Amino acid sequence: MRIVPTRYDHPDAVKLDAMVQEEYAVRYGDEGDVTYLAPHMFDPPRGLYLLGYDTDGSPVATGGWRTQEEVDEGYARGDAEIKRMFVVREARGRGLARRILAELEDSARQAGRRRMVLETGLAQPEAIELYRSSGYEETEKFGYYRFHGESRCFGKLL
Repeated sequence: MRIVPTRYDHPDAVKLDAMVQEEYAVRYGDEGDVTYLAPHMFDPPRGLYLLGYDTDGSPVATGGWRTQEEVDEGYARGDAEIKRMFVVREARGRGLARRILAELEDSARQAGRRRMVLETGLAQPEAIELYRSSGYEETEKFGYYRFHGESRCFGKLL
């Protein structure tokens, strides 16, 4: 897989974002993740958005981080929040999410972020396993879904 930094509004990013939203809707029975996201939130040095391309040139993986320091929403100073981690169904099980995650962590660390955080849900057990096996620990809830019962938040010191 070739990993390329890009903007969140790149056509391939938009395509994969629509796919992940469809998957959220199936898993959670709603309209998907309604967290407000804008392309500028992922612009370096306050964020990064990555696309992973298969050997045939098709986009197969995505993920980004954005600076988050809204203490009133449960974030801490120095946090970087992971958003839109996703691998298309046909490419799962090949370690692509783990590669995207490692690059996001390295980038956030280089940008001076102290902790990587993320929110996922109980209907995504494979995501929870990925994060736990990558050193993430469950933490106090934060962000838009902090009051939702199915929500789980994780963090890892960088």
